[in-house]
Amino acid sequence: MRFLSTELPGVFVIEPEPRADDRGLFARTYCRDEFAAHGLCTDWVQCNVSFNTRAGTLRGMHWQSAPHEEVKLVRCTSGAALDVIADPRPDSPTYRKWVAVEITAENRRAVYIPGGLAHGFQTLADGTELFYQMSAFYVADAARGARWDDPALGIAWPACAQRVIAPRDLSFPDLPI
Repeated sequence: MRFLSTELPGVFVIEPEPRADDRGLFARTYCRDEFAAHGLCTDWVQCNVSFNTRAGTLRGMHWQSAPHEEVKLVRCTSGAALDVIADPRPDSPTYRKWVAVEITAENRRAVYIPGGLAHGFQTLADGTELFYQMSAFYVADAARGARWDDPALGIAWPACAQRVIAPRDLSFPDLPI
C-alpha cells in the first residue's frame, strides 16, 4: 500500500498496489503493521455501508464531537464519489480548509480521516456504495454537521443535473467565523 499525505495533516489517500495476472488481481487494503508504522488507527469497532441510488447524492458534512471522535477509513466498493474532508475545529491552524479525493471502485483508493474532521461525499455515478471502517461507535448526542455549501468552506462540489440531499444535511449551520 502507498500512503499519500494530503494538505490536511493526518488525512491520507491509501492506494493499494495490486498484483495482477490472467485471473484478475489481488491487493492488500489494510495491514495493522503498516497502518501503525504510519501512526494511524488500527482499532476498528464498527463498519458501515452507504448505498446511494443516484448520481448527485450528497451526504455531509458530518463529524462527532469530543470525546466521541471517529477515525474513518472510507473506500468506494461500487460506482464513484468525490470524498471531501474539512477541518471544523476553530482552534486548528487548518480551520475551514478542505481536501477532496475521487474514490472509485476502479481506482480502489481509500481515504483515512482523523477524528474531529468533517466528512462528506457526492456520488458521481448511479449505484455508488461506500464502505466505512470506524474507530468509535456512533453517539447521536455527539453528532455534528456543517452545511455542505458553507461559503466559508467554499467546497468545489461537482456540478450535477440534480443533487439529492437529506433535509438534515440541508439544515446544518455554517461554521463559526
